[in-house]
Amino acid sequence: MAVCQICNKKTIMGRSISHKRGVAGKRWQKRAQVTPRLFIANIQKKTIVVNGVSKQINICAKCIKRINKFGSIKTYKSISVL
Repeated sequence: MAVCQICNKKTIMGRSISHKRGVAGKRWQKRAQVTPRLFIANIQKKTIVVNGVSKQINICAKCIKRINKFGSIKTYKSISVL
């Protein structure tokens, strides 16, 4: 299981609800089934320059967008990247 090294985002378990009949027709002939599912984070392996040293770290797509917007990691979040 991959984890974002900046924001610690990881895979979590949730529930998927299938609305079969009755949602639009205002009647519940069958109850919606609840099944477990995984919400998987979009983790990418990127090479980033941190303190003048290029390091390869696992980053989620949201953090990649933030780094592209702000220019560096430390301008939007104070972290310690190993």
